[in-house]
Amino acid sequence: MKASRIAAVTAVAGSAVLVLSAPAFAHVSVQPEGTAAKGGYAVVDFKVPNERDDASTTKVEVNLPTDHPLASVMPESVDGWTVQITKSALAKPVEVHGEKINQAVTKVTWTADGKGIQPGYFQKFPLSIGALPEDTDELVFKAVQTYDNKDVVRWIEVPEKGQAEPENPAPVLALSAASDDGHSGSAAGSGNSADQADTAAGGKNTAAKASDSSGGSDTTARVLGIVGIVVGAAGVAYAMIAGRRRTAV
Repeated sequence: MKASRIAAVTAVAGSAVLVLSAPAFAHVSVQPEGTAAKGGYAVVDFKVPNERDDASTTKVEVNLPTDHPLASVMPESVDGWTVQITKSALAKPVEVHGEKINQAVTKVTWTADGKGIQPGYFQKFPLSIGALPEDTDELVFKAVQTYDNKDVVRWIEVPEKGQAEPENPAPVLALSAASDDGHSGSAAGSGNSADQADTAAGGKNTAAKASDSSGGSDTTARVLGIVGIVVGAAGVAYAMIAGRRRTAV
């Protein structure tokens, strides 16, 4: 194959690697601090990365689901940001702990007091929310990200199972099952602990086996070393005797 063809093939392969390894753009996401169990309360973090190289994020709006309204929404103070809570009347009142709720928080807006989220950085915005609904497996929070150059990115496309991720996916919070007492599955947790204990014991056994194997290897190495020394000494002695015989002749 000519050098030019080799160079061309190499270039194509290199470009393919670059395309395949190019990272996907980060997007606004939501994750619980611990567990978000149905029927319970949770602290969730909205992670907002800056995707621009020449602008800073100065405002973040998170819209709470109206199909599953949350009676309690409390933001945590974030340095360098002011927060605004927007409440709206509910088309259908919900009952929480025996009390009917006619309005709920529908939007939380954070606005930067200073530089905001600069290029190459991200910011977490925590919210305490509850009670989490029991008739769904997830909550969708549509978010809007505004930059200081007036660019606006709307993270509002709802991901569909079995479909490719949309270009601007909305943050989705997965809800875990609740136990009979309304908390996250403690029985499952104890089972996991037992599994972890078994795994730990297995790890100790594996370590012990590794130690025994190592000890056996060390013994073998020592024996082979001694044998080598003996063989070497015998060779030196034989050489000396042979040399003396040649001198005598």
